[in-house]
Amino acid sequence: MKIIKTTQELSDFCKKCASFNYVTLDTEFLRERTYYSKLCLIQMAYPGIAEDSAALIDPLSKDLSLSPLYDLFQNPDVVKVFHAARQDLEIFFVDEQILPKPFFDTQVAAMVCGFGEQVGYEKLVRAICNEGLDKSSRFTDWSARPLSSKQMEYAIGDVTYLRQIYEFLAKKIEKTGRQAWVEEELAILMDPETYVVDPKQAWRRVKTRSSSWKMLAAVSELAEFRENYAQNKNIPRNRVYKDDCMMELAATRPQNVEDLSKSRLLLREARKGQIADGILGAIKRASEYNPNDVERQVSIHEKPQGKEGLSELLRVLLKAKAEQFGVAPKLIATSSELDRIASGEDDLKTFNGWRNDVFGKDAKRLRAGKVALSANGKNVIVVPI
Repeated sequence: MKIIKTTQELSDFCKKCASFNYVTLDTEFLRERTYYSKLCLIQMAYPGIAEDSAALIDPLSKDLSLSPLYDLFQNPDVVKVFHAARQDLEIFFVDEQILPKPFFDTQVAAMVCGFGEQVGYEKLVRAICNEGLDKSSRFTDWSARPLSSKQMEYAIGDVTYLRQIYEFLAKKIEKTGRQAWVEEELAILMDPETYVVDPKQAWRRVKTRSSSWKMLAAVSELAEFRENYAQNKNIPRNRVYKDDCMMELAATRPQNVEDLSKSRLLLREARKGQIADGILGAIKRASEYNPNDVERQVSIHEKPQGKEGLSELLRVLLKAKAEQFGVAPKLIATSSELDRIASGEDDLKTFNGWRNDVFGKDAKRLRAGKVALSANGKNVIVVPI
């Protein structure tokens, strides 16, 4: 199988792709040792069964520029089809601040078509193409060269079957009139803000059950320092310190290097130098917070006290609506969003667009006591009161 290694070869292939109404794409990358993904391989295919309708592109080649691909990304007549595209798109955005338009994600489309939550590519290949995939090469080192024939066969399968999957899902979405549903979800992936990691918001990644404002202030500052350091050094954030270590530091709030040496979880190399200085600086800044600062910066959504029963009723309603419309429940509303609805919140995506039509309106009516839930044999039904 030929691998494209020069800009001219890529340009020639992209010109062929531009004559079709869609192309399928995927990437292979490494991220275990870096903050930003290292792009190692790009797979592309255009419609048809010819052997040259699919290609592997080697971004590690010194003779290759991705500019022809980025030109194709901006071609409005060719839909760029991915599966579970968030990490793929992040790579291209970080590299060139570009996103492919128009764009289609088969994982999102599959959720709208009732295939379940975050459905995997392998499941769709089995369900739609009636084929199985050999996934044994999934965790190989994609930066090593030359690629083995097994690696290449695995990689190319991620875009060849994707053609049939895309055509199947696109037809089903058109038949059900749910294009707007899919477009609403794809808009999130097409928003550049999705791929910009603001260190000041890094605390949102950290799970903590503490309600102590002093500890939450420390978490906010420690998470921001860790994100900045990891980005600047291009290393995984856990290489700076892990979340459980952050919780320990936020609880003990060390004041000097000697205090850091007493940490059970802090890596030895982090007890001195830039990381140690960063930790102590974060703790010092956190000490200057007051409770109002924490409430403004660290928003916590707890389960509604005294409203657990309503939350459970909303879960029943959500499941019933998801089954009725053939949509993955999580696509309509998450568990935390149900708790927030029970608490009386209205500023949620659940109450906008198609979600409001499918679930939001009845969720508000249930919360207000205007409807009840019953059953007519196998199905849950909404009964006006």
